[in-house]
Amino acid sequence: MSSVARYLKKHTEALVKDVGIEAACKLTGKSKATLGRYYSDYPEHAERFMPVDAVAALEEAASYPHITAALSELKGISLSFEDRRKNDRSGGVNSDVIALSQRFAMLMGEYHTSIEDGVISANEARRLLKETLELQRVLIDMKLHLEEETV
Repeated sequence: MSSVARYLKKHTEALVKDVGIEAACKLTGKSKATLGRYYSDYPEHAERFMPVDAVAALEEAASYPHITAALSELKGISLSFEDRRKNDRSGGVNSDVIALSQRFAMLMGEYHTSIEDGVISANEARRLLKETLELQRVLIDMKLHLEEETV
């Protein structure tokens, strides 16, 4: 078994154990044996991996997105994990546009304050980064609302 396969199986096991085997069975509709095969390191199960819909269901219930994080690490991508749960579904796109305008104004205000002396200090850069990440979150919420409306 390749090192990538072992790595993914290890994180699959961590995900199932995070949720709990009984709860994982209910969430995925899979048996304990089937879930066990997804993280088994026996040669006969080397090519067996959990389907992405089952991963999504379990990561929704888990305390941490184990497999998503593992996949991003394998690709050299870093994720920022926060305790904020699912995007707020109230309001829709109109609320997102308002939030986007407000966040952009806050970013520009922070930029204006930071650039006044002609130099952006490390502390000012951290504040700009924080505002940029907040703006990104609003854009993600907006994207999800727009995708919901097209279904």
